[in-house]
Amino acid sequence: MADYSIWVCEYSFVPNYHKSGVLYGAHNQGYVKLPYCYVVIKGGDHIAMVDVGYNDKAYGKTLADRFAVENWRSPATVLAEIGVKPEDVDTCFITHAHFDHFGNVEDFPKAKFYIQEREISKWVWAMSLPDRLRWMMVAVDPGDIVRGVELAQQKRLTTVNGSVTDVLPGIDLHAADDSHTWGSMWVTVRNDGKTQSEDPWVLAGDLVYVFENIKGPGAAVGEKEIYVPVGLAVGSQTNLVLATEEMMKQAGYDAHRVIPVHEERLRDTFPSRITKEGLRITEICLADGETSRVAG
Repeated sequence: MADYSIWVCEYSFVPNYHKSGVLYGAHNQGYVKLPYCYVVIKGGDHIAMVDVGYNDKAYGKTLADRFAVENWRSPATVLAEIGVKPEDVDTCFITHAHFDHFGNVEDFPKAKFYIQEREISKWVWAMSLPDRLRWMMVAVDPGDIVRGVELAQQKRLTTVNGSVTDVLPGIDLHAADDSHTWGSMWVTVRNDGKTQSEDPWVLAGDLVYVFENIKGPGAAVGEKEIYVPVGLAVGSQTNLVLATEEMMKQAGYDAHRVIPVHEERLRDTFPSRITKEGLRITEICLADGETSRVAG
C-alpha cells in the first residue's frame, strides 16, 4: 500500500555549477549540472509541494542571472506534465528561504505554507545588518521574506518550531537548525502511514545536494562510505552531517530513500523523462491507483 505519489519536477537548471558548491572541499574539481527542482506529493485528497521555486522577474531574475540559471519555466507549465495546476496545490512545505525554494509563492494562491519560525525570523534579522555582512544574504531575495510575512498576515503561513508529526497524514517535518540555513528542514513521507514506516521517503531540501553528500566521493570505487556536507552553510558543516545522519536513520540507512532534489543522477535511479521544454520529471513512487507520468 502506498498513500502518496511523489515527483521531482525540474523547472530550470545551472549547466555548469562549481562542484565545490555541492560537495564541501571539492576545490578545482570541475563543474556539475545543478537542476533546480521542487517536489510534488499527491494523495489522500491533498496535493502538496516541497518548495516552490523562484519567479523569473525582479530580484529573483537578478539572482538567477548571477548564478547562470537557464531554461526557467513557470509552475503552470511544469506541473501540467503531471496533471496538476498550481491552484490545485493546498500545502507547501518550504525547506528554507533561498530564492530558488521560496521565491514563487504568488503562483500558489490556495496553498497554506509551512516554514521553520527560526528560518524566517533569522532572515529578517540578517536583512537588518550592515551591508558589510551581506554575504549571508547571497542566495536570498529580501522580497521573498517580505512576501512570507504577507502570507502570515493572510493567515496562510504556519511557522514551525522543530519537528511536527502528521502535518498531513503520514507526512512529518524535521528541523536542521544552523545548517545550510538558519532553520532548514526536511520532509519525511511515511508512505504506508505507519509510525515505524516500512516505506519512508526523505525529501532532503538542500541539506543534501548530490549522492556523494551521503556516500562520499570515493564510494563508487570501493572506499568506505562517509558523509560529506554541501559546500554552503550559514550554520555549520557539522550540523549538516548530523542532519544527514538523522535523515538516514529515518530512511532505515537506505540512501536510495533520501532524495536530493538538485541531483541530476536521480534519472539513473528512478523512472524519468524529459519534457518538451527540456526539463526532467522524475517519479519517485506512485500511490495505489495512480497513473505513471513518465511511462512512454
